[in-house]
Amino acid sequence: MRKILVVVDMQKDFVDGALGTKEAVSIVPAVVNKIREYDKENIFVTRDTHQKDYLTTQEGRNLPVEHCIEGTPGWELNAAVAEAVKGAVIVNKPTFGSTGLMHIIREISDKEEISIELIGLCTDICVVSNALLLKAAMPEVEISVDAACCAGVTPEKHEAALETMRSCQIQVSNG
Repeated sequence: MRKILVVVDMQKDFVDGALGTKEAVSIVPAVVNKIREYDKENIFVTRDTHQKDYLTTQEGRNLPVEHCIEGTPGWELNAAVAEAVKGAVIVNKPTFGSTGLMHIIREISDKEEISIELIGLCTDICVVSNALLLKAAMPEVEISVDAACCAGVTPEKHEAALETMRSCQIQVSNG
């Protein structure tokens, strides 16, 4: 079975930038260690990608904090994570969940048996969105999340998202 790792939005703005948290900073070493467990051809990395008009978008009106503006330092991956994922597939996404990523991984699952593990930021927004998209597209594929390699907007929202994923038959380890 091919084991796929999805590294969600480990970008500077979510780690220690505009929307960073101490919890996000604290998971970086665990994320890097997890990445090292996978072959590069089995790693897919998402980047939250907004444009300069972000504040005029629906998301920007609901979360009026400019972040992950394409080409800015905050849009870049955390330096330690960027080094660890060199050679992996990077998928830019304009919203919480990536339908593009889902299609790429579903094409792989059509050809061979896979499992998918997700890690990254933020548990309660982009991690849960991608996990649910993947589960909806591939209900028979084993999908898991390593809670020790995720952080939410708050610890409480992190736990709530983990519980939502458990309810949707996504396996949660270390949480």
